[in-house]
This record gives sequence, structure tokens and C-alpha cells, in this order.
Amino acid sequence: MVIVICLRNTLLFMAAFALMVSTAAASSVTILEPFNATVTQGGSVLLGKVGPGQTFYITISATTTNATGVTFSRGWNKLVATGVPQGWIVENSSLNGADLSVKIDPSPNAQNGTYTFNLTAINLGNYSHLGAVQFQALINVTPDVFNLQISPTNISTGPGQPASIYVTINNTGVSDSPFMIAMAGLPAWNATRPVIALHHTTETFAYPVYENEPGTYRAQLNVSSGSSPLVYKRSNVTLVIQESLINDYRAVGQGAVAFPIIYQPVYAVMYLISKLLALAGIR
Repeated sequence: MVIVICLRNTLLFMAAFALMVSTAAASSVTILEPFNATVTQGGSVLLGKVGPGQTFYITISATTTNATGVTFSRGWNKLVATGVPQGWIVENSSLNGADLSVKIDPSPNAQNGTYTFNLTAINLGNYSHLGAVQFQALINVTPDVFNLQISPTNISTGPGQPASIYVTINNTGVSDSPFMIAMAGLPAWNATRPVIALHHTTETFAYPVYENEPGTYRAQLNVSSGSSPLVYKRSNVTLVIQESLINDYRAVGQGAVAFPIIYQPVYAVMYLISKLLALAGIR
């Protein structure tokens, strides 16, 4: 009798396990971030590239379909990352959200290369008969996660008069960590500006620069990740500071002038004159 009961329990366990495996194999996970993709049990996904120390997220939809074709809006209740490299920090998803996100912070000292870890979408208690879907994620750690363009690289302005450099950042990585724009090589202090260019997007930012003393300055505009000094690019800039009426007119367009508002139409005309002269090649 005991042998029969044990055998029956073993068969029931095996049947339940087989059901979980079969339902998991039939279920899929819809990845929403860092890009749209669908993955099934035992599959793999190349997430893209990230700089050392840059935070990134993997987000999936909680909605899925079981083996019989029934859709569950909360089929997946939790997303868990395991097997991440030593020194990396993981924050697994909360429970029962419409979307489930895992937050991962690579080590700031992570060496260049491709790293792998596991992600598991879990149907808690298997109440929807979905089992769990585990798949492998690959991420490439490299400092080369953005492209940089600036314009202009040769600037003429008056002493103490700000001139804008337009900084274009093409974020080719998967992190939304902020970038820092800074200027080096000028005697005057120019503020560092934090900006955000979301992953897989291109954004342009105006960065004002100035110097108080007349002269020609060879400076560098630096863009770096706020998460790691290893992620950076720089571009050379020539700044010519000289007294001129055109520079005074041009400076009017860089911001509000602290004089009575009745003079604003005059300032607009002055700025327009500076633009027309620039188009004519008169500096």
C-alpha cells in the first residue's frame, strides 16, 4: 500500500512538472525596454551596449498567453535577474505591475566585453498555468555608447558676452543616465550642465560659453557620463574674444537684457542686424 501511494504521488508530481514545463514552453515574454522583442523559454536576447557604471532597465509586459490561447493581463507577476557579474547591483521588479522592470547597475570598473545573465518571468503559484519563462540576456560593456557633434567650433564674441555652442548627443547605448557638458581651457568659470539624451535617441542642447578677457583661446568641450568618467568624448573649440559693435549686437540674442521693456524692439533690431552681417560674412 505504501509503495502504491508513493508511486502515485511521484506520478502526480511528474505530471504537474510536465504541465509546468509545457505551459512555460508555450508562453512567451514581451520585452518593452530597452527595445521591443518577444522571447520564449530558453531563448536569448542581446540588449545592446552600456557604459561601465551606467544604469539600465529591462522591462517586460505582464500580459501573456497560455498554452490554450487564453490571454492574462497579469500573467507575469515578477521579473527576476540572476547570475549577474560580481560587483553589479540588481533591483528586481515589484509585484503585479502592468509592466515589470529590473534595474541593473554594472560595476563602474567593469571591463569591456559581453556579459550574460538570466532573466525569469514568474507566474506566482502557477495560478494561471503559465509556469515560468527563463531566458538569457547579453549586454556589451563599452565606453563607446554615444556619438558627439558640436557647432560651431569657431566662435567670436565680446568680453563677458555668452555665445552658444550646440551640442548634439546621439545615445547609442541602452542607458538613460545623464551626460555632463563642460568646458575646459578657459580662465573664466563655465558651469557644467547635466543633460539627458534617452537611449537610442538624438538630442541637441545649447551650451553657453564666455570669457572676460580679450584674446584667442583654444579650449575643449567635454561630454561625459554622469555615471562613469570612463565614458566621455571631447571636441576642440576656438574662442575669439574681442570688442566690437557686432559682438555687442550678437550678445543681445543670447538672453534677456536687464533694461526697461520699452527698449526690447531696439534689441530685436540689433540682433537682426548681427544676423544679417553674419550671413554677409562680416564678423
